[in-house]
Amino acid sequence: MNIKQREDEIDSLINEMTIEEKVSQLLHSSMAIPRLGIHEYNWWNECLHGVARCGNATVFPQAIGLAATFNTELAQKEADAISTEARANYNESQKANINVQYRGLTFWTPNINIVRDPRWGRAQETYGEDPYLTSKMGIAFVKGLQGDDNDNLKVAACAKHFAVHSCPEKDRHTFNAKPSKKDLWETYLPAFKALVDAGVESVMGAYQRLYDEPCCGSKLLLVDILRKKWEFKGHVVSDCWAIRDFHENHKVTKTTAESAALAITNTCDLNCGCTYHDAVEAIHKNLLSEESVNESLARLLRTKFKLGLFDDYKKSKWGNLDKKDINTPQNRELALKVAEESIVLLKNKNSLLPIKDEKKKILVIGPTATNIGSLMGNYYGFNAKLVTILEGIIGKIADMPNITLDYHPGCGMYNKSKQEGWTLGMAENADVVIACFGLDNMMEGEEGDSIETTKGDRDFIELPPHQEEYLRKLHQRGTPIVLILSGGAAIAFPEDLADAVLYTWYPGEEGGTAVANVLFGKTNPSGHLPVTFPKRTSDLPDFSDYSMKDRTYRYITKEPLYPFGFGLNYSKFAFSDLQTKIVNNKASSLQDSDNICDISLKVSNTGDFDGKEVVQVYISKNKKTNNEPLYTLRKYFKIDIESKKEKTISFNLKKEDFFSINDDGEQVLYQGDYTIFIAESSPSELSTRLGAISPLIETITIQ
Repeated sequence: MNIKQREDEIDSLINEMTIEEKVSQLLHSSMAIPRLGIHEYNWWNECLHGVARCGNATVFPQAIGLAATFNTELAQKEADAISTEARANYNESQKANINVQYRGLTFWTPNINIVRDPRWGRAQETYGEDPYLTSKMGIAFVKGLQGDDNDNLKVAACAKHFAVHSCPEKDRHTFNAKPSKKDLWETYLPAFKALVDAGVESVMGAYQRLYDEPCCGSKLLLVDILRKKWEFKGHVVSDCWAIRDFHENHKVTKTTAESAALAITNTCDLNCGCTYHDAVEAIHKNLLSEESVNESLARLLRTKFKLGLFDDYKKSKWGNLDKKDINTPQNRELALKVAEESIVLLKNKNSLLPIKDEKKKILVIGPTATNIGSLMGNYYGFNAKLVTILEGIIGKIADMPNITLDYHPGCGMYNKSKQEGWTLGMAENADVVIACFGLDNMMEGEEGDSIETTKGDRDFIELPPHQEEYLRKLHQRGTPIVLILSGGAAIAFPEDLADAVLYTWYPGEEGGTAVANVLFGKTNPSGHLPVTFPKRTSDLPDFSDYSMKDRTYRYITKEPLYPFGFGLNYSKFAFSDLQTKIVNNKASSLQDSDNICDISLKVSNTGDFDGKEVVQVYISKNKKTNNEPLYTLRKYFKIDIESKKEKTISFNLKKEDFFSINDDGEQVLYQGDYTIFIAESSPSELSTRLGAISPLIETITIQ
């Protein structure tokens, strides 16, 4: 069916429907209309890091861990594998005539909100704090999910939550975000614009208000920006029961009919929830036009046609996929690769790691060593083989006869009730202690997911006090400690309590294998932090303050524990031979995509391990006003380099890479000097002190 035929069919279907039938199609659980060949369909499906809540699936590392790979090619491969499993699940469901939640092809992924505060429990779902990194990872994930044919989608992806969403979870149904125009356009919106330009099929609105308008009914967001300015043609879905908040919590409407009318009029096409049942009443009361309903319905039908939902699934080019294509050995291997590349080596005093195959006694201790929740994070699938850290280490040393192993949980995950003082003595008899601490998916997440009173958020970013107390006592025993931390965002901890530190995020089904491979040197760690790690909670601004002042590496004023982009490895890299060629630096004659300069450099691996290096390119305007970024990431490259080898990388910087956002939210190119930093971490003295190589620096002038 060509595009004209599809549009004619959509018009025909709409003309044949009653008002009640039309409205029924605007709810996430949409009813069948047999006389028109429309099947029952549930739009609600999740695949944040694997097909979720639908039984057997490959469990990849949580999204924040994927961001730590700084590997967009790997992100697209993961998303492609997920979409294959999604199609296989869908086909199996169609065989059984099942059309319920989590069995469809419309997936509410990825989450491209910006982590402005590490206390936010859903930070784990995102790609971190930087708009550029978030944009690149998000685009890769959307391409992997949807495929390369926008009129024949493998699955439909969704950019969420539009927009400015990361408020305290307990307040999300009432909160009114009021960022400056500069922060809105410089930090909160770029990733959404990037994914719209990349062809994402759907956008999900956020729960809170923005400038007094509820996001799922915001004329500014949905009409003025998304539809008109960005020319988005896909469909918009509300967050779940967010439209009910209009009258129950935000108090911008008085009835469900008014709420439905406000949302649909402002082009929120699909209601995750039940408020749109009253859209019929809204039409009868002249609160809502039938034309607006028709427009929303047309967009939803268009997505269904792109997914082939009106055809027999067997006719799809993915119609041969079935359960044999779920959690395949190849997908498990890919999950392992992502997990390995996500792990960040934060410290390695006296080259304690990797652990060599020598006569050693190793003690594995701590509550996350056997904790499944520390593998999975939130919005997860599951399968019959989830490898914990302890299991991964056991599997690795099976062929190392010189190593003996002991294990004890040491203290409780959530409190000190199970803390065993006598177990500290086990550390004295070991040569190395592998201490496994941190968080799991019961300690941070979405509202309702957590056992904490903060509804998923954290009151503090420090390591839980009882865990830190136990770690401190372990350290006092004098045995070298490798600290393995799990979590979905920054954790502040006394770094002097460990000799080596690995941050594993929530590493998925092969997380234990990946950790063991890094510990024993099979894998050279290559992860880099997609978020800044502050030193303490008291260094953070008020959680409810949406100003970017003092937040993220771009605006931070207090020295952090670990900087954005930081990550060590077992080898040594060097940057050299920086070559810069000015192509056109006259602002008045440049188009947005025009090159300003061409750059090349050599990257050398001077160490004894093959490894992967992340080359990061930051730009800083030399003469800044008070609210301008210190540095902004504009490029990054992840490259494999064998020991004692080197590679040359080349790239260009365009006019758009030098843009600033003024106080009115407008893009401007200021004349003057700009400094380019080519580094393996965000530029700072701290990065160098922690072991990052000194950046190459170039200054260019925009005339």
